[in-house]
Amino acid sequence: RRPAAVFAVGFSTSSSTSSNMAKDDDDDATKPTTTTNPMIPLGLPTPLLLGSASFTRKLILKEMGEKAIGDRDSEEPSALVSRLGHAKMDHLVQEIQSGRCDDELPNKERSCSDENDKYNYVVLTADQVVTCDGQILEKPESLSEARDFVSRYGTHAPSTVGSVVLHHVATGRRVSGTDTATIRFRSDTPAATLVDQLVERNEPVLSCAGGLMVEHPLVKQYITGIDGTEDSVMGLSKELVLKLLNELADQIRAANNKKE
Repeated sequence: RRPAAVFAVGFSTSSSTSSNMAKDDDDDATKPTTTTNPMIPLGLPTPLLLGSASFTRKLILKEMGEKAIGDRDSEEPSALVSRLGHAKMDHLVQEIQSGRCDDELPNKERSCSDENDKYNYVVLTADQVVTCDGQILEKPESLSEARDFVSRYGTHAPSTVGSVVLHHVATGRRVSGTDTATIRFRSDTPAATLVDQLVERNEPVLSCAGGLMVEHPLVKQYITGIDGTEDSVMGLSKELVLKLLNELADQIRAANNKKE
C-alpha cells in the first residue's frame, strides 16, 4: 500500500473483469493505456486526498482501535469494510476541519476567510478484508498466521472485499461502494516457503490483508486467474473510484443547481 498521505490519483483506462495471469502478462506490452486525472473534467477540486496507511493509522488507529469496529464473526464482509471506511472518514474529516491536518494538506500556505473554500477537498478512505472458506482474514498479526492464511488458498480460493468512501469536505456530500475480486491459486502453492521468501526480500506481508501480495512476481507464479481486477485485489479498485467520483460530482452539481 502506498504510504504517502496526499497525492493526485491518475487511472489507467484499461480494466478486466476476469483475467488469466499468464495471458495478461503477454498482453500488457500491447495494451495501450493512458493515465489522466479524472477529477478535472468532472469539475472536482484537486488533488484527491488519500487517507492512506500511514496517514489513517496515525490519525485513527491509535485513537479508535480498528479491531473494535464491527463484528468479524457475524457481519457480512462488505458491511464490515464499509463500516470501517466510513469510520475512518468520519474521524479524518473531523481532524481536517479542526485544523489538526494542516501540515498534511496541499496548498496549506493559503489563507482563506471562506471556510468552504479553505476545505474544498475531496477525501478518499478505503478498507479491505480477505475472505476464505467463510472466514474473514485481515492483516496477519504474525508470520505464523500469514503462513496459515496462505496455506488455505490452494484449496479454497480467497476473495478480497474492499470499500471506498469519498467525501467532499466543503459540502459534506459523501458516496461509497464496495468491490469484490476472487483469486485462484494453484493447489501446490508452497505457503511457508512463499511467505519466507517474501520476508527475506523485506516485503510487507504483515501489512496486507490475508497476507496477499498478488502483484509480486513470487506470488504471481502460483495464481491461475483473478475474477475481478488486480488493482481491486491490491486494495483500491480504480473502476469503483471512477464510478464514485462521477456520483459525487453529480451530487455536488445537483446541490449547486438547487441554490441557483
